[in-house]
Amino acid sequence: MRLLLADDEKDLVDALEAMLKHNNYSVDVVNNGQDALDYLMLDEYDGAILDVMMPQMDGITVVKKLRENKKNTPILLLTAKSEVEDKVNGLDSGADDYLTKPFVTKELLARVRSMTRRQASFTSNVLEMGNVTLSKHTFELSTEKDKVRLSNKEYQMMELLMRNPGNVIQTEQFLERVWGYDSESEINVVWVNISYLRKKLKALDANIHIKATRNVGYSLEMLDV
Repeated sequence: MRLLLADDEKDLVDALEAMLKHNNYSVDVVNNGQDALDYLMLDEYDGAILDVMMPQMDGITVVKKLRENKKNTPILLLTAKSEVEDKVNGLDSGADDYLTKPFVTKELLARVRSMTRRQASFTSNVLEMGNVTLSKHTFELSTEKDKVRLSNKEYQMMELLMRNPGNVIQTEQFLERVWGYDSESEINVVWVNISYLRKKLKALDANIHIKATRNVGYSLEMLDV
């Protein structure tokens, strides 16, 4: 499952990102409210964890703007405030849950599982194209022939391709979206993981394939019969 984590406390973000990835979540990280809003408006996430007090735009305003634009992404708000009025304000803004800092990481994981389960009752847990399905819960790519579990990076790349069938995703977009804007990874990591995905699709007898557009990027296409 794919989450957005927005907080400007670097040490906390680093710890939460590592913990969430260890628990098989795909995580995008931003450190201000405006970026959080932009990411959530432009893409589909299974849930978001937002700090209330952030630069550029506070978390409650982010939630209000999302709901005004009919975006129903589940939101867990984090804050150092513990007053009842603050909690009520957060929930009334459209947030799904509220957690006060400091918190135990096990509780945060439980809250995330709870809100994403509720969302799952309204949306499909799998992406489909051709004879291939991709599970957002298990990271498994499958056909009638077999199934294979993808690594975290492979899953994020395959999810991006399956959410945009037929559209070319630029190589730089993969690098930014999957490895992060601040990553020191070089562009060849994209080529390597595309190669892994192609081999797995072939082994599954998939009727879709990853097409390369020279010097641009990659798209997911149906195989010619």
